[in-house]
Amino acid sequence: MAMPEVGDKAPAFTLQDQSGKPVKLTDFKGKKVVLYFYPKDDTPGCTREACAFRDEHSALLKAGAVVLGISPDGTGSHAKFAGKYKLPFPLLADPEHSVSEKYGAWGEKTLYGRKFMGITRSTFLVDGSGKVARVWPRVKVDGHVDQVLEAVREA
Repeated sequence: MAMPEVGDKAPAFTLQDQSGKPVKLTDFKGKKVVLYFYPKDDTPGCTREACAFRDEHSALLKAGAVVLGISPDGTGSHAKFAGKYKLPFPLLADPEHSVSEKYGAWGEKTLYGRKFMGITRSTFLVDGSGKVARVWPRVKVDGHVDQVLEAVREA
Protein backbone atom coordinates (compact mmCIF):
# COMPACT_ATOMS: atom_id res chain seq x y z
CA MET A 1 0.00 0.00 0.00
CA ALA A 2 1.04 3.57 -0.59
CA MET A 3 2.24 5.66 2.31
CA PRO A 4 -0.27 8.11 3.76
CA GLU A 5 0.57 11.67 2.76
CA VAL A 6 0.50 14.91 4.70
CA GLY A 7 -3.12 15.89 5.30
CA ASP A 8 -4.44 12.30 5.10
CA LYS A 9 -6.24 10.80 8.06
CA ALA A 10 -3.73 8.52 9.81
CA PRO A 11 -4.84 4.87 9.52
CA ALA A 12 -6.40 3.68 12.79
CA PHE A 13 -4.93 0.70 14.63
CA THR A 14 -4.88 -1.27 17.86
CA LEU A 15 -1.69 -3.18 18.70
CA GLN A 16 -0.26 -4.69 21.88
CA ASP A 17 2.65 -2.97 23.60
CA GLN A 18 5.58 -4.78 25.23
CA SER A 19 3.49 -5.63 28.30
CA GLY A 20 0.60 -7.00 26.21
CA LYS A 21 -1.60 -3.94 26.78
CA PRO A 22 -3.66 -2.85 23.74
CA VAL A 23 -2.71 0.60 22.44
CA LYS A 24 -4.96 2.45 19.98
CA LEU A 25 -4.03 5.48 17.92
CA THR A 26 -7.30 7.07 19.11
CA ASP A 27 -6.06 6.82 22.74
CA PHE A 28 -3.97 9.91 21.96
CA LYS A 29 -6.63 12.19 20.48
CA GLY A 30 -5.58 15.81 20.98
CA LYS A 31 -1.88 14.89 21.25
CA LYS A 32 0.79 14.71 18.61
CA VAL A 33 1.96 11.16 17.95
CA VAL A 34 5.36 10.19 16.57
CA LEU A 35 4.91 6.76 14.98
CA TYR A 36 8.18 5.22 14.01
CA PHE A 37 8.43 1.94 12.11
CA TYR A 38 11.68 0.04 12.51
CA PRO A 39 12.86 -3.34 11.17
CA LYS A 40 13.99 -5.34 14.21
CA ASP A 41 14.56 -5.18 17.96
CA ASP A 42 18.12 -5.03 19.24
CA THR A 43 19.86 -4.64 15.88
CA PRO A 44 22.46 -1.86 15.48
CA GLY A 45 20.48 0.78 13.55
CA CYS A 46 17.26 0.12 15.42
CA THR A 47 19.01 0.31 18.76
CA ARG A 48 20.63 3.66 17.84
CA GLU A 49 17.28 5.00 16.71
CA ALA A 50 15.42 3.78 19.82
CA CYS A 51 18.09 5.21 22.13
CA ALA A 52 17.96 8.56 20.31
CA PHE A 53 14.18 8.69 20.85
CA ARG A 54 14.80 7.71 24.49
CA ASP A 55 17.36 10.47 24.98
CA GLU A 56 15.02 13.13 23.53
CA HIS A 57 11.87 11.66 25.08
CA SER A 58 11.37 14.35 27.71
CA ALA A 59 11.84 17.09 25.09
CA LEU A 60 9.30 15.37 22.82
CA LEU A 61 6.83 15.05 25.72
CA LYS A 62 7.33 18.68 26.60
CA ALA A 63 6.55 19.58 22.96
CA GLY A 64 3.25 17.67 23.34
CA ALA A 65 4.15 14.44 21.55
CA VAL A 66 3.81 10.75 22.35
CA VAL A 67 6.34 8.32 20.83
CA LEU A 68 5.28 4.87 19.61
CA GLY A 69 7.73 2.40 18.06
CA ILE A 70 6.33 -0.32 15.77
CA SER A 71 8.04 -3.43 14.41
CA PRO A 72 7.01 -6.98 13.46
CA ASP A 73 8.70 -8.38 16.60
CA GLY A 74 6.47 -9.94 19.26
CA THR A 75 5.68 -8.52 22.70
CA GLY A 76 8.33 -10.69 24.41
CA SER A 77 11.09 -9.42 22.14
CA HIS A 78 9.86 -5.84 22.66
CA ALA A 79 9.86 -6.29 26.45
CA LYS A 80 13.49 -7.45 26.40
CA PHE A 81 14.58 -4.65 24.05
CA ALA A 82 12.76 -1.95 26.06
CA GLY A 83 14.16 -3.32 29.33
CA LYS A 84 17.72 -3.59 28.07
CA TYR A 85 17.82 0.05 26.88
CA LYS A 86 15.32 1.49 29.40
CA LEU A 87 13.03 2.73 26.63
CA PRO A 88 10.35 4.96 28.19
CA PHE A 89 7.78 4.65 25.38
CA PRO A 90 5.58 1.81 24.08
CA LEU A 91 6.92 -0.60 21.47
CA LEU A 92 4.01 -2.04 19.54
CA ALA A 93 4.02 -5.57 18.13
CA ASP A 94 2.84 -5.85 14.52
CA PRO A 95 3.66 -9.51 13.77
CA GLU A 96 1.11 -9.71 10.94
CA HIS A 97 2.56 -6.39 9.64
CA SER A 98 -1.01 -5.22 8.98
CA VAL A 99 -0.37 -1.76 10.44
CA SER A 100 3.02 -1.48 8.73
CA GLU A 101 1.23 -2.22 5.45
CA LYS A 102 -1.46 0.43 6.09
CA TYR A 103 1.34 2.96 6.52
CA GLY A 104 3.24 1.78 3.45
CA ALA A 105 6.19 0.78 5.64
CA TRP A 106 6.17 -2.89 4.58
CA GLY A 107 7.58 -4.00 1.25
CA GLU A 108 10.33 -5.64 -0.71
CA LYS A 109 13.87 -4.89 0.41
CA THR A 110 17.26 -5.99 -0.85
CA LEU A 111 20.17 -6.85 1.40
CA TYR A 112 23.41 -8.21 -0.02
CA GLY A 113 21.58 -8.93 -3.27
CA ARG A 114 18.90 -10.99 -1.53
CA LYS A 115 15.29 -9.84 -1.86
CA PHE A 116 12.93 -10.21 1.08
CA MET A 117 9.87 -8.56 2.62
CA GLY A 118 10.43 -6.25 5.55
CA ILE A 119 10.01 -2.86 7.16
CA THR A 120 11.23 0.28 5.49
CA ARG A 121 12.42 2.49 8.35
CA SER A 122 9.93 5.34 8.29
CA THR A 123 8.36 7.84 10.69
CA PHE A 124 5.04 9.65 10.74
CA LEU A 125 3.96 12.64 12.79
CA VAL A 126 0.21 12.56 13.45
CA ASP A 127 -1.40 15.76 14.73
CA GLY A 128 -4.00 16.09 17.49
CA SER A 129 -6.89 15.71 15.05
CA GLY A 130 -5.54 12.39 13.74
CA LYS A 131 -4.15 13.72 10.47
CA VAL A 132 -0.66 13.05 9.10
CA ALA A 133 1.41 16.20 9.63
CA ARG A 134 4.83 14.96 8.45
CA VAL A 135 6.24 11.88 6.74
CA TRP A 136 9.84 10.68 6.74
CA PRO A 137 9.75 7.85 4.17
CA ARG A 138 13.30 6.48 4.26
CA VAL A 139 14.87 7.31 7.55
CA LYS A 140 18.62 7.62 8.03
CA VAL A 141 19.09 7.06 11.75
CA ASP A 142 21.72 9.72 12.45
CA GLY A 143 20.13 13.11 13.09
CA HIS A 144 16.61 11.77 12.54
CA VAL A 145 15.29 12.38 16.04
CA ASP A 146 16.43 16.02 15.88
CA GLN A 147 14.38 16.50 12.69
CA VAL A 148 11.37 14.88 14.35
CA LEU A 149 11.67 17.07 17.45
CA GLU A 150 11.87 20.19 15.29
CA ALA A 151 8.75 19.13 13.35
CA VAL A 152 6.86 18.37 16.59
CA ARG A 153 7.69 21.84 17.90
CA GLU A 154 6.42 23.41 14.66
CA ALA A 155 3.25 21.29 14.39
